Amino acid sequence: MPVMLRRVGPLMIAMLALGLRILPTPRTIDDAFITFRYARNILSGAGFVYNGGERVLGTTTPLYTLLLASLAGVSGSAHYPWLALLVNALADAVTCWLLVRLSEKLSGQYAVGLMAALLWAVSPMSVTFAIGGMETSVFIFLLILSADLYLSGRTRWAAFVGALLLLTRPDGVLWVGPLILDSVIRGLRARRWPLAEAGIFLLTLAPWVIFATLYFGSPVPHSIAAKALAYRLGPETALVRLIQHYGTPFFEHEVFGLGWTFPGFIFYATLTAIAGLAVVRRHTRAWSMVFYPWLYFVVFSAANPLIFRWYLAPPLPFYFLLSLCGLAKLAADASTLLARNARNLTRLTMTGYLLPAIGCLTFSLNAWVVRPDHGPASPAPDMAWHQLELLYEDVGRDLAAQGVTSQTVVAAGDVGALGFYSNARILDTVGLMSPEASAYYPLDPALYVISYAVPPRLFLDYRPDYVVLLEVYGRAGLFKDERFLSAYALARKIETDIYGSDGLVVWKLNP
Repeated sequence: MPVMLRRVGPLMIAMLALGLRILPTPRTIDDAFITFRYARNILSGAGFVYNGGERVLGTTTPLYTLLLASLAGVSGSAHYPWLALLVNALADAVTCWLLVRLSEKLSGQYAVGLMAALLWAVSPMSVTFAIGGMETSVFIFLLILSADLYLSGRTRWAAFVGALLLLTRPDGVLWVGPLILDSVIRGLRARRWPLAEAGIFLLTLAPWVIFATLYFGSPVPHSIAAKALAYRLGPETALVRLIQHYGTPFFEHEVFGLGWTFPGFIFYATLTAIAGLAVVRRHTRAWSMVFYPWLYFVVFSAANPLIFRWYLAPPLPFYFLLSLCGLAKLAADASTLLARNARNLTRLTMTGYLLPAIGCLTFSLNAWVVRPDHGPASPAPDMAWHQLELLYEDVGRDLAAQGVTSQTVVAAGDVGALGFYSNARILDTVGLMSPEASAYYPLDPALYVISYAVPPRLFLDYRPDYVVLLEVYGRAGLFKDERFLSAYALARKIETDIYGSDGLVVWKLNP
């Protein structure tokens, strides 16, 4: 590997990652607006609340919320989509640099690290949630940083970063758990308990746990239980979605079609298994890194939640890394059989590794579009779809222009952009921010057209001033209820067929 490439390669990839996130400009995802509204309320003095006076922990990312509130306060900027994008772009840039280091440690090959970082820099799954304002980029940065620290034996720093990871998203326990187990096993063998690491970990978590318990009644986000109640899914829904994801990590289905999914799943599972054996032999501490993508797969398949797109990103950096390690080993083994001399061996090995790796890069780039059909005109991943958010923004701004206040109650099933731009008091029909809604679930299966439906009785009991819904959410129930139809008048309908809906509708309570 040329010395110059070693010096500038990681920096160039980090700068590429930064540019590829700034270029598309913000294309904010609905859930990110929930975090923004919490941050805005903290900064305004209303408290850590979504609706004023309602102490409900409806966000799963307290650390990211506090980070955005702090940055907004220091910078004086209220443009949360851009603040989030810049934070995420920097996090992803550093993640790419760390991936080069970590990959070389695990595989012993610098080329593997460079390609893993490059693939993460251009990955639609990475870019979409960075520009979407989600906490995903910060979560993955902390994930990779803690892995690098732990592999280097800097376990106290790894404990601190692991605690921050849990404060960024609760599913960080799937990474932290195996690290704790490995630390305990090593402690038993060495007859040295990792007390310092445990102390650092617990002391880092303690302030939030104490505050959240006193302020909200529990440090566990209410949104976790609410989602489990509100959505109706088939028993294998999450499993099927994860097989699709693990079988097409570089969006190969865009080229080969969905028929590639299962062969791709077997192919990448085989590569990661081959790599896993080699990596663990090289570094015994690395077993948790090999285990993590598949632990994630098993737990989410068994729990069977509705798989939102951003749930799919965390295992990918390790999945990329292990796939490339397996690919490099296969190329080396095949070249050994075919090569006639050392020079020929090197050439065959590099060709056998680089051609498939470049193919993965090409598939990822193919999943970008030069000019999206909605939102900003700059290039972006095709999956950075936010048309629904734009419609809710339009409705939110329109309601604000009509003079709704923080006392005007607006009921909705998708509350992020609507709540952020309207500033109204939101009755969240899913129950993330409105625990009272959860009492109305589960619903009669006959009320579901897709995986979500609103409970008619909720609107009759609470009589919100406005109801803003995709038509499909109430098609089989609410919009057939004569009591609702007599109490409300259709104020606006925006034509859209999103999720098979017949428009986005705004209903107003009759005087």
